Amino acid sequence: MNKVLYLHGFASAGSTGTATVMRNLLYGRDVSVVSPDIPVSPLEAQKMLSSLIQTEQPDLIVATSMGAMYAEQLRGVPRILVNPSFHMARLLTFRGMGRREFRNKRQDGARDFKVDKELIQQFQQVEKCSFQGITPQDKKLVWGLFGTQDKLVNCQPDFKKHYGTDQMSLFEGEHFLNDKVLSHVVLPLIEQILQLPAQKR
Repeated sequence: MNKVLYLHGFASAGSTGTATVMRNLLYGRDVSVVSPDIPVSPLEAQKMLSSLIQTEQPDLIVATSMGAMYAEQLRGVPRILVNPSFHMARLLTFRGMGRREFRNKRQDGARDFKVDKELIQQFQQVEKCSFQGITPQDKKLVWGLFGTQDKLVNCQPDFKKHYGTDQMSLFEGEHFLNDKVLSHVVLPLIEQILQLPAQKR
């Protein structure tokens, strides 16, 4: 059975609807979708995800926004980065600090968290690991998908600089994914990478 690891975005959780839709789209196709809660602390998240790769040994990582920033650093595994947010520290600095509510239910029951200077500093530290040690082989394992209507982040220049444009695509959509984009943009790429028979759409 193929295993897909989904990494969610900022202030979200493994229970996000994106993971649910992916499971539905891949139902009955010998593919499991693992979707954990990513720790709020970037240092804890980085450590947890590195360990998770070893224990779960996914065949593919699909990641959005902040999750795609973490996924980029997980060398050696095929990765689809959707609207990656490589500059979380800068984004949070300009968007202001304070308490934020989670958009989805967390396994530990937490409903909110705090954005403070320490969190931003941790993101700065983790972001230094981005784009390190990229080999020609690793470039072939990374795909970038970017919504043309994404008004929240635009990290296309970063992706182009480090990965080129061979496996970079634009799609009609915003920062947050909907069922249509998942079905018509993300799923076909998953099918291609995992060599699954194309599903009728």
